[in-house]
Amino acid sequence: MIDDKVLVVYSGGQDSTTCLFWAKREFKEVYAVSYRYGQKHEIEVEMARKIAEKAGVSFEVMDIPLIGRLGHNSLTDATMVMDQEVPEKGLPNTFVPGRNMFFLSIAAVYARERGIRHLVTGVSQTDYSGYPDCRDAFIKSLNVTLNLAMDYQFVLHTPLMWIDKAQTWELADQLGVLDLVRNETLTCYNGIPGDGCGHCPSCKLRNEGLQKYLAQKAAREKLA
Repeated sequence: MIDDKVLVVYSGGQDSTTCLFWAKREFKEVYAVSYRYGQKHEIEVEMARKIAEKAGVSFEVMDIPLIGRLGHNSLTDATMVMDQEVPEKGLPNTFVPGRNMFFLSIAAVYARERGIRHLVTGVSQTDYSGYPDCRDAFIKSLNVTLNLAMDYQFVLHTPLMWIDKAQTWELADQLGVLDLVRNETLTCYNGIPGDGCGHCPSCKLRNEGLQKYLAQKAAREKLA
């Protein structure tokens, strides 16, 4: 166990919840911060709060509606029809420009004021929708920028960066929270908790990964 404090950027979804419990395993003292940024389904924040309380983690919500007003995307604009597939050119309209940059920058200020050097985010370059702010190069670049901007040595942790959704489910299972992640988180772009709507891009990715992992687990148990 690392004898140190950590701050998790926490949305209440599958990935960040898995990261929350990963942080509890790896660090002595865990904090979590969530954001209201104008997203259509703010229920995710309350779900995050409940899980953080269950995990015994210090939790705080910050209001940053400017993010939702700056960009034009289907997660903050109720009039837009959501892209169901990643377009051949350009980014899907579920991309919220600058979201992870803002989230991590604000989290870094929050962390610095509390003597926290470690930050955790659930981004992944393996299973993603082409969002540029989920890439390893962005995280490494921002880590350097934050250190320079605040003259403080942050370490940005990305436990999911190089694993796919099936492996993310496996990690949740290893952490003892597979059922919690499956039933009490919100990943669905249509705002339906748990297994979600089943047909939005986020649900498809999540559910395909779950079925793949459960099949692999059953096969291993059969051989054991």
